[in-house]
This record gives sequence, structure tokens and C-alpha cells, in this order.
Amino acid sequence: MADVLNGGPARPVTDQSTSELVQRASEQITRLVRDEIALAKAELTEKGKHAGIGAGLFGGGGVLALYGVGALIATLIIVFNLFLPLWLAALIITVALFVVAGILALLGKQQVTRAVPPEPVEAVASVKADVDEVKHAVKGRSRE
Repeated sequence: MADVLNGGPARPVTDQSTSELVQRASEQITRLVRDEIALAKAELTEKGKHAGIGAGLFGGGGVLALYGVGALIATLIIVFNLFLPLWLAALIITVALFVVAGILALLGKQQVTRAVPPEPVEAVASVKADVDEVKHAVKGRSRE
């Protein structure tokens, strides 16, 4: 291992002692675990962003829906008081608010869907593949 670190030629695995192989395996496993943790952190950060954006869009849709209810109530009052142009304008604004609220809710749902499942699926799959690879390497090494 020192030869490799010092720029010298690497010795074949068959010429290395068991302690050297164990040390190399330990270093590689440590590096592998760190890399997998970094991958899991990155994946969870991305999913958290989508969940936050989705929740914000849902909230925005809910607020606009409340304004829509207020506008609908105002429209009903105006309908009973002034009959034509004013209530028609208020009704158009009410419909527009509900359309915007619906669009925001759909966008929020889409963002939340992108954040599910919350566990780091890619990192878990990568760890499983790494474990399988180590198992096969150990079995192959024990046969020699």
C-alpha cells in the first residue's frame, strides 16, 4: 500500500499479506460508506426541496381559495343589491381566483409526488449493490 501511495508500482493482490488486504479493505469500506452517506444526504436534500415547494404551493392555493370564497360572498351580496354589471365583474374575478387556486393545488401535488418516497432510494440500492459485490469478492477470494 505504501508503494502505491508513494507512486511506486502496485503489488499484485496475491503477493500482499492478509493484514495488508484487511487494511486496504477497511480503507475502501470507509470511503464507500462516506460516499454512500453523501449520496443519501444529497438525495434527501433534493426530496426535501420538492416537499417544501409543494407545501408552499398547496398553501398558496388554499389562501387563494379563501379569497375566492370571500369574492363569492361579495358577489352574492352585489347580486342582490345591484343586479347587473357589478355582480358580473365580481363573478368573473371569483371564477378566475378559483382557477388559479386549482392550478396552484395541482402544481403543489405534483411537487409533493416528486418528493415521495422520503427515503433515499438510489443510495439504498447502491449500498445493496456494494454489499453484493463485496460478498461475491469474498466468496471468490476464499475459493483461491
